[in-house]
Amino acid sequence: MTFQALLATKAGEASIVQLHEADLMPGDVVVAVDYSTVNYKDALAITGRAAVIRQFPLIPGIDFAGTVEASAHPDIAVGDRVVANGWGLSQSHHGGYAQKARVKGEWLVKLPDAFSTRNAMAIGTAGYTAMLSVLALEHGGLTPRHGDVLVTGANGGVGSVAIAILSGLGYRVVASTGRLEESDYLRSLGAADVIDRRTLSEPGAPITSERWAGAVDSVGSHTLANVLAQMRYRGVVTACGLAQGTDLPGSVLPFILRHVTLAGIDSVNAPQHARLEAWSRLARDLDVAKLERMTRMISLAEVPALAGSMLEGKVQGRIVVDVNA
Repeated sequence: MTFQALLATKAGEASIVQLHEADLMPGDVVVAVDYSTVNYKDALAITGRAAVIRQFPLIPGIDFAGTVEASAHPDIAVGDRVVANGWGLSQSHHGGYAQKARVKGEWLVKLPDAFSTRNAMAIGTAGYTAMLSVLALEHGGLTPRHGDVLVTGANGGVGSVAIAILSGLGYRVVASTGRLEESDYLRSLGAADVIDRRTLSEPGAPITSERWAGAVDSVGSHTLANVLAQMRYRGVVTACGLAQGTDLPGSVLPFILRHVTLAGIDSVNAPQHARLEAWSRLARDLDVAKLERMTRMISLAEVPALAGSMLEGKVQGRIVVDVNA
């Protein structure tokens, strides 16, 4: 039997094809995929804007969720509902934009009972990264009593989920966005205040007045440098994205004068114990009603056009891809 897949044949070119299970790459678990999603990294891969895909042809999609059809892995059984995030998916291994996936069992996390496979992809790598960021803030000693937490790139996937989680945990969250007309959406997720991203995106002073106790940054470049410059004493910042750029044109002053912590967030190769903790906390701390509010569904055929819109900053919240539509 054949199955539907979105296959990238070279940078910037992908189309719907029919494949056989024999076309899948090696692995000890076969999954019937229900849903995938579109993250910023997926958009870079699909458009060819960055060299995410390292070999062609390849099925893109750094996430998928579905049900196990066959397994030779001791910890994964037929019928298990599973989620995969990162590893080599969409880089050197076929990813989630297909109705079937064959991967290593150690790449999979059994889905918490609180979530459907659709929920899992509404979360996706973006939401899982947001949870890793929250865990890093907590590891740095941050609590709601310390003060405001800033979330940059607030209308995106990481930002939307981070706002929902942090506000639910009792933090006063301030959202930074370039789309102030969507402030009501951000407030509905739990943002107490919304600021214009232009206040952070231009070159600034190496250190300025203390403002933020914590921050989740998915933007990088001047934005991250300015966030660091505005941190309170012993503040904690997580860096998990590069929407503005990969550079960090800042200063060591926030680190040596204010004891600021900058925590890097890697969702691709995070160890299994970190993934399990993140998904367990998502099941506990993420309001599914808020998750639904930030989510919309598209078909596999709509992914390439959506990827371009995402890189233009025109996509709000989370996108779930129904690979069977």
